[in-house]
Amino acid sequence: MQDLQQTLTQILDYVKGIWIKKRYVMIFSWLICPLGFLYVTTLPDQYASKAQVFVDTRSVLQPLLRGLAIQTNPDQEIQMMAKTLLSRSNVEIIARESDLDLSAQTEAEFDAIVSGLVSDIQMQSTGRDNIYNISYQNSDAVVAQKVVKETLDLFVEGALGNNRRDTDTAGKFLNEQIAEYEARLEEAEQRVANFKRQYNDILPLSGTYYGQLQGLQGELEDTQLQIKQTQQQIDSLRAQMAGSKSADSFGVTNADEPVLRTRYDDRIRGLEEQLDTLKLRFTDKHPDVIETQALLEKLETARQQEIDAFLNASDGDDSQPLGELNRAIRLEMSRYQSNLAALHVKEADVKRKIARLESKVDLIPQIEAESTALNRDYAITKSKYEELLARKESADLSRRAEVSSEELQFRIIEPPLVPKRPSGPNRLILYTAVLIIGFGAGIGVAFLVSQLAPILTRPKQLLQLSDYPIWGTVTHLELDVIKRKNRIRLLIFLLSSGAIIAMYAVLVAAEVMNIDLLGGLL
Repeated sequence: MQDLQQTLTQILDYVKGIWIKKRYVMIFSWLICPLGFLYVTTLPDQYASKAQVFVDTRSVLQPLLRGLAIQTNPDQEIQMMAKTLLSRSNVEIIARESDLDLSAQTEAEFDAIVSGLVSDIQMQSTGRDNIYNISYQNSDAVVAQKVVKETLDLFVEGALGNNRRDTDTAGKFLNEQIAEYEARLEEAEQRVANFKRQYNDILPLSGTYYGQLQGLQGELEDTQLQIKQTQQQIDSLRAQMAGSKSADSFGVTNADEPVLRTRYDDRIRGLEEQLDTLKLRFTDKHPDVIETQALLEKLETARQQEIDAFLNASDGDDSQPLGELNRAIRLEMSRYQSNLAALHVKEADVKRKIARLESKVDLIPQIEAESTALNRDYAITKSKYEELLARKESADLSRRAEVSSEELQFRIIEPPLVPKRPSGPNRLILYTAVLIIGFGAGIGVAFLVSQLAPILTRPKQLLQLSDYPIWGTVTHLELDVIKRKNRIRLLIFLLSSGAIIAMYAVLVAAEVMNIDLLGGLL
């Protein structure tokens, strides 16, 4: 409680010191306030024009064209355009379109106008809604409206123009690349054609050399198998035809069975069993195996010769009439013999082709390697060419989609209008600020002077400044004269402060009346 009392006493001492030096308050208030009021009064009116635009980046075609046409991110495009709108080149366009360049006589003056526009034009985004506010203040209401209008037009046209310009640039680039790859593709096709023309008698019509050789070898094996099957069928038909005939002189009989039997059959069967037994014990190169194999082959040859002699003798015996069955068998055997002859011709032709391919075994791989390289280059060039064509088609589709429905739809929420009422300066606030600064500066100087040259207003102050005790106080002998001077000084201070406050009140009232008058006219 005692500390609070001391603080209040100290503040009261400061106030008394300022009051004693109140002449500084009057001096500085008259130095600052009238000049400040005059400056604020002469400030030109500022007119603010504002525009608000909504950028709709949603498009009905966007989900439909996904994967078919070239698509960009419209949100990123509009954000980038908003950031670069107030670049110096764009602001120069705004200054010229707004006729501000007419007031510039030199290049330096025009640069000053452009710099002022860069700092004065305000463009703000409201956030995720893609709503942009454009505002500008100028002493001329028409100029303010023109600047905002040109800025808005540049924003809209620039965004759409950049989109079309990017599409046109991409289309031009694709056309150049397509023409280049088309020329390269024609050259590659010509090289492949010349190569095929040069080696048309060597290169296979389809596939590779080794694939064709393997196919011919497989065809040869199939033909040889068909020959064996046809020969066996012919042998079987001969045996059936000779089944009804007697051939004792040849030692051949059928015994009512479809298979012909000879005197060598039992010996051949015994040698085959003996050969199987030897092979179980020895290899194919063992002398016993070789000897048994040779004997077996001789017996089989003799058996076949005896059967052929029997059949030939039977076929040439025209004295014996043929039955209906033998006549049908002979016709079937003739057909098989014709097939067998055709198969032998095919076998010889396939062998000839295989021999011709095998004779080129040293040349074909090198030629095929060159052909593979040419075909690979041609395939790569063709793939790139077709890819570029697909990209060009996507670009054309994107351009047509832009013509039918723009990706960026600009909707003017608030168009720029010519302002009727000045937006600034706010003279009420400025008048008040000048009044506060004037009196505040005087009070501050008075306080500073009172601290530098202090005046004692009560006895205890002397006790605080010195260690001498105070035994009593004596009043001034001319107290009435001092009181009269103080009253005169107070009156002068009140008249001075009242005059300044009256000036402030008159200016504020005039400003309020002006605002009300403009409001009534609008």
